[in-house]
Amino acid sequence: MDESNIVQDYIIIKALEDGVNIIGMTRGKDTRFHHTEKLDAGEVMVAQFTENTSAMKIRGKAKILTEYGEIESGK
Repeated sequence: MDESNIVQDYIIIKALEDGVNIIGMTRGKDTRFHHTEKLDAGEVMVAQFTENTSAMKIRGKAKILTEYGEIESGK
C-alpha cells in the first residue's frame, strides 16, 4: 500500500450508551457502507479517514472528538 495516499485525519468516538453503531463509508463513484462497529457505553474507538474511507455515520449517543472540535451525537 502506498502510504502517501493515506489521509491522516483521526477522530475519537466515545460511546455514551450501549449499542452505538459506527459505519464506515467508501470513497469513489458510488458511496457504500464498507465496515461497521458496535460500541457499548464507555468504549472508545479511534478511527482514521483513509484512501478507502471518506465518511463515517454514527448512530446512538456518543462523544466525537476531532481536530476541529467536539460534538455529541444522539438524543
